[in-house]
Amino acid sequence: MKLGVDLLFEARLDLVRGRRVGLITNPTGVDGALRSTVERCRSHPGVKLAALYGPEHGVRGNAQAGEFVDAYQDEHFGLPVFSLYGQALQLPDRPLEDIDATMRAFDTQPAGKTVEHAMLRGVDVLLFDLQDVGTRVYTYIATMAYAMQAAAEAGIPFVVLDRPNPVNGVTLEGPILEYPRHSSFIGLYPVPCRHGMTAGELARLFNAKFLARHVELTVVPMDGWRRTDWFDQTGLPWVLPSPNMPTPDTATVYPGQVILEGTNLSEGRGTTKPFECFGAPWIDGYLLARDLNALHLPGVAFRETWFAPTFSKFSGQRCGGCQLHVTDRAAYGSVVTTLAILAAVRARYGDRLEFHADYFDKVLGTSTVREAMLRGVSVASIAAGWAQGLEAFAALRTPYLLY
Repeated sequence: MKLGVDLLFEARLDLVRGRRVGLITNPTGVDGALRSTVERCRSHPGVKLAALYGPEHGVRGNAQAGEFVDAYQDEHFGLPVFSLYGQALQLPDRPLEDIDATMRAFDTQPAGKTVEHAMLRGVDVLLFDLQDVGTRVYTYIATMAYAMQAAAEAGIPFVVLDRPNPVNGVTLEGPILEYPRHSSFIGLYPVPCRHGMTAGELARLFNAKFLARHVELTVVPMDGWRRTDWFDQTGLPWVLPSPNMPTPDTATVYPGQVILEGTNLSEGRGTTKPFECFGAPWIDGYLLARDLNALHLPGVAFRETWFAPTFSKFSGQRCGGCQLHVTDRAAYGSVVTTLAILAAVRARYGDRLEFHADYFDKVLGTSTVREAMLRGVSVASIAAGWAQGLEAFAALRTPYLLY
């Protein structure tokens, strides 16, 4: 298959030829042969690369989640690099082990994450080439939406070089974000937790339905991607979209397991299996694995594990918990599984499980899930309440699908 960046240079150079290009990218911005989009633009005589813009984690992917990235001049590319994750708002000085608290405080704020007018001086077109992971909470999509709005206000076109949704383009999961009450940088618009769309398709939807001002948008689509494809079926190499997204397996569990960021459970940051491992110092992994396996949740099995995160929650402390193993990804429901994990932890450990209420609600896009769980409503009943919203979203997105 061919990515949007491949087809840009093969067939759509008219979009950038002779124009000063601002490129929003990071290490995932590579073609099918692992050549970076930055280098392809720099080496092509018809393209004038003027500036780079980095999302959370930076253009080079060398910043941890929640870590402030400032503007700088890239020593290798000789280009100005602007951060779209906090450049206009200096983060509080916190040690790395407290980075989860920084994330909760900062990720929900729009301040410092937009493309300011001064950043677009000398730019004729904005190019977006980032690998999304298929989950509303992942911040690259909000970065794209803010950049689209900035391009519209500046009167310059916006081009998305499309990439696969690594967890397929069919399955929808979780509640629809309640807009605008729970809108934030970790979920701007009323889409479900797992949206089943590519970045290019989301850009088309956002431009038509949600942006305050429409941008001149072009999506350069992929050739050969099917909606049913998972990333490991594309034949493409996996480049880490962020430091805690090491494999496609991580992306598979992420739509549900990211919810743990809104609790006092470790979601596995600081381990080699982020989001696949979870726990806390006060959990007995043997007992919790027994409880969870007794639920016979579809497509997943739980194994007792013990770990000591090197940073983030419980840094340096031994945690008991589980590693979840997806045995049938077609049957596995990531959001339902994580809510079942929380219900099981609460049943065994009671109030030792704590919710960071505002952040938890922002992740899920609603307060109704947390409130229902605290009342003891079953996970099955909670999930049943999403059906109507998911059906409506499936109809809403249809005109904007490209594959």
